[in-house]
Amino acid sequence: MAEAVDPAPGRGRPRSPLPTSLAMRVVDLVRRHGLAEGAHVTEQWVADELGVSRSPVRKAMLFLADLDIVRRVPNRGFFLTRPAADLGDIGLDADAGAEEDAYFRVVDDHLGGRFGPEFTAAEISRRYGVTGGQAQRLLARMEGEDLIGRRPGRGWRFHPVLSSAEGHDQSYRFRMIVEPAAVLEPGFAPDPAAFAEHRARQEALLRGRILTAPRAELFQTGAGFHEMLVGCSGNAFLADAVRRQNRVRRLIEYRHQYDRTRLVHQAREHLRLLDLLERGERRAAAELLHAHLDRVRWIKTRVGAEPPVPPG
Repeated sequence: MAEAVDPAPGRGRPRSPLPTSLAMRVVDLVRRHGLAEGAHVTEQWVADELGVSRSPVRKAMLFLADLDIVRRVPNRGFFLTRPAADLGDIGLDADAGAEEDAYFRVVDDHLGGRFGPEFTAAEISRRYGVTGGQAQRLLARMEGEDLIGRRPGRGWRFHPVLSSAEGHDQSYRFRMIVEPAAVLEPGFAPDPAAFAEHRARQEALLRGRILTAPRAELFQTGAGFHEMLVGCSGNAFLADAVRRQNRVRRLIEYRHQYDRTRLVHQAREHLRLLDLLERGERRAAAELLHAHLDRVRWIKTRVGAEPPVPPG
């Protein structure tokens, strides 16, 4: 699948999705063999079973260690932290299925200028090889995500979306202004129930949901977290601005979910933000939020100089 951004050479190049896809295959391998908790999962065994070299296997195993699916023991290797039966049904592609495949092919073609902005359900069915019912469900999903709207009379139209590295960069820079300011608003007050809900979601990602969740869910988990923080400011204008940004960036963000390794660090930073805000350290939280957004901005666009990794 081609990238949504088409920047100048050396910019906007995504990191390889190999650790993510290979990690999914390792989990699938472990499940097929029914390994018990504490089983030694050697790099050589994985490499032999999957027909790959040990170097990418090592990267995949380190990713699984970040998710606490395996435990790394120095000089010994990697060991399962839970029985294979508890790992869930992870296939080679967490977004498998004809409708899901068609959904992201539509996304690719639209962002690549090969489809749209106006179309009909019949065109979706014919072009992407899905049934009429599948096309209708796909369109209902996209309408529910506020990506498309009905045209007067007949057919559908895409709403404006971000489709370039420069536009995506500007979107993040806007958020770097708005979101830290929201945390510092006089009316900001943590919502204990919302904080607990989003803490549970971030912790679930770190327990393996990063691998199993569809791209749409991963986007909504992150977007919902940031909308929740800004909503705690009590400023409806700031909250509306962030919701609008999330709508126009949704499609291009989906394209960045192939490499999921970076999401480990983002989830940990989200948890640190909750910790700081629960302790009332709003200035520190605002600084971390600004650094967090700046780092994610650069990872996804490669526009400008690389910012430092947020401390902590």
